[in-house]
Amino acid sequence: MYPVAYSVQHEAEGRNRLTVFFRLILAIPWAIWASIWGIGIFFTLIAAWFALVFTGRYPEGLYEFNSNYLRFVARFHTWAALLVDEWPPFNGAPDDGYPARVAIAPALDPYSRVKVLFRIILIIPVYILAYVMGIILQLVAIVAWFVLIFTAKLPEGLYKPMRAASAYIIKAGSFYLLITEAFPPFWVDEAEEAPAFGAAPAAPEAGPPPPPPPPAAA
Repeated sequence: MYPVAYSVQHEAEGRNRLTVFFRLILAIPWAIWASIWGIGIFFTLIAAWFALVFTGRYPEGLYEFNSNYLRFVARFHTWAALLVDEWPPFNGAPDDGYPARVAIAPALDPYSRVKVLFRIILIIPVYILAYVMGIILQLVAIVAWFVLIFTAKLPEGLYKPMRAASAYIIKAGSFYLLITEAFPPFWVDEAEEAPAFGAAPAAPEAGPPPPPPPPAAA
């Protein structure tokens, strides 16, 4: 399983048409905060790159800061793209109560210094595919905007490509932030990620029957 998992609860019906209609305007405060936080990310990313190249280890404070940024951007991105209606928090702390979740595995120990050193080259194909996914997401989101305004429903046929595109973009972000060193997969493992929301745990397998009671004494 990829070390960064993205899950979105499919809010198929009962969507808020008013907040959908004004979503791009409502998103302005989050976009400003993301830009301000992104300035800090520029410097923490450089610091993490040097630390990883020379030591092979991701400093805990930098890892937490960059991971929180990724979670915040993921929730904001999911909300702005109309996948969910609940207002995203301004922090990046783990939050299982929000309908979009990003699970990030602990930092590796150690990281590959060579992969970190050449990340600016390795990121090129990932960036290109993430750019394509972004175009797909925007086009489908435009269609979803009209559908949501008129029906207050998000059909599964629109939800799935939006979710898949979002998942790749977010995982590409983890690759860019040096959180992961494996290339993001070109697919979404629904079986491992989606059940994070409301799935009933599997029933435990039945064990062997208990032994019969000993015969009663005469």
